[in-house]
Formats: sequence, structure tokens, C-alpha cells
Amino acid sequence: MNLGFDLIPLGRSEVRVSPLGIGTWEWGDRFFWGYGQDYHEADVQDAFRASVQAGINFFDTAEIYGPHTSERLLGRFIHSMGAEANVVVASKFVPLPWRLRRADLLRALRGSLKRLGLKQIDLYQIHFPLGLVSVEARMAALADAVEAGLTRAVGVSNYNLDQMRRAESALAQRGIALASNQVEYSLLERKPERSGLLAECRKLGVTLIAYSPLAKGLLSAKYTPQNPVPGLRGRRYPVEYLALIQPLIGLLREIGQAHSGKTPAQVALNWTICQGTLPIPGVKNLKQAQENAGAIGWRLSDDEVRALNQASDPVALV
Repeated sequence: MNLGFDLIPLGRSEVRVSPLGIGTWEWGDRFFWGYGQDYHEADVQDAFRASVQAGINFFDTAEIYGPHTSERLLGRFIHSMGAEANVVVASKFVPLPWRLRRADLLRALRGSLKRLGLKQIDLYQIHFPLGLVSVEARMAALADAVEAGLTRAVGVSNYNLDQMRRAESALAQRGIALASNQVEYSLLERKPERSGLLAECRKLGVTLIAYSPLAKGLLSAKYTPQNPVPGLRGRRYPVEYLALIQPLIGLLREIGQAHSGKTPAQVALNWTICQGTLPIPGVKNLKQAQENAGAIGWRLSDDEVRALNQASDPVALV
């Protein structure tokens, strides 16, 4: 089946992924996303199946999502599809203050594998840096996981420029590549560019995995000053800010029309791909999964990318 796109390498590892993945934070999260209210297990299972059938093979979860619920759901969905679900699975270790030993990471990874129903994971990441344990010690534990055959590749998440450089260097001493750094990145969150992190990822051959590439729904164009962001998200994105971003939303609409009616969300996701990153938007239902899939198999022009950069500059939060 010709999907209109090729799989890409995850950093310098042997893992190959679709140019867009799926983040599964919403799968089981009741506090922030309201799982179990307006969407349920059947909805996210439909989203999983539609994503796989569209050729999307990368699914990112974490032990803290749910907690544990996201991993269990993803594992069930994979096994329900059988051989058809030829997917790449990523999960994350939460460096809680009492998890000080290298063995703690291996124990957590085995727990994730059990919940996922897998013998080996494709990418295992440190969810965020904490000062109680050094970057180098955490990387030693990730290297142990690779050598134990529990994961094919390793990465980090929410690491700044210096922390990522230290992580890459520490892993290199064990002959292992740092495959990825997962950080927030979108047209409204451009800190990875401005801090030099994105450029360093390119230099080191590290894939920047972009979480919240739609700015938690703002770039989907469904929120306006008249239809504000609900719940906890609304505290970060007040009505005044929604008014400020409307020119950018208008440009996303205009560019989308020039590409056979692509939606603002599809254009925003394609922009992150054009920046050389791997976006992982979330999905709650079949409709969102189908819209995400429409972001790949085509490409914005250089002029369109520049225009979006210029429109984003004055309203990006960082």
C-alpha cells in the first residue's frame, strides 16, 4: 500500500517511524483531559485503529499517564489488532525522588513492558530531569536497559540544551546513541528554536519529538474569544490570548485552502514536520485520528513556512 510517505529514522537508531506519531496522554487521564466524560475506551481504540491503518506507526505513552492506564490501553489495542498493528512503542520513566538507583529504572521498565504486553520496547525515555540524580547516572541506567535487551533505543524528555549534550556524551561512552529529546514545540511554543536546542538536535543526529504540536488544541482553530478553552487549559490560554492568535489561525486556514482544503491543524502539524521534528499530537476519537493522518503525505513550501514563522513570532509564548 502506497501511503504517500516514507518511514524516517529515529535519531541514529535502527528504529524507523512514520513522520508523525501519536501521543497517548489523553488515554485514561481523567484530571486534565476528562477521560471517561465525553470520550471513552471505545473512542480511543477507534482512533488507534484508524491511525495504524493510515500508516502511523509511532505511539508514545508513559507510566504516569492515567497513571498506568494509557500503557494498558495501548497494549490491549495492539494485541487486539494482531499482526496488523506493526507499531513502534515509546514509553517513559518518571524519575521520582525515591528512585535513585539504576535498578529502579530497570524495574519500572519491566513494569511498563508488563502493562503493554511486550517483551521489548522500541524507545525508552527519561520523562524529565530531576537534580537528585545526575544526568550521567540516568544515562547509565538507560544504557543498562539497552544492554539487557529491554529497549531498542533510548531518549530523554524535557531536557534543556546542556542536559541533552551531557546525556548524548554519557551514552556515547557506552557506545549507545541518544535517539531523541521530547519537548513541547509548536507554532505557539518555539523555545526549542530560540534556545538553540533544535539546531543542536540536528547537529547531534537526535530526533526532536514535538509534544503538544497543536498547543493543546489552540491551533485546531476551534477555540476563539467567543468559545474559550475549557478547564485547566483555559488558565494558560485566556480569552485575551485567543484574540491575539486569530491572525495566525487565519493564515493557517488560508494556506490550508491552497493545499486542497487542509485544516488549520493539518497545516500546523505539517509545519512541525518541515522544521525537521516528529510531532505527536494526541487523539481522543476517530475524527481526530483521521485529521492527524491528513497532515502527512504532502509538504508546505518554503515560502509558506516563512510566512507562518513571521505570523507566529509576535504571539509565540516563548
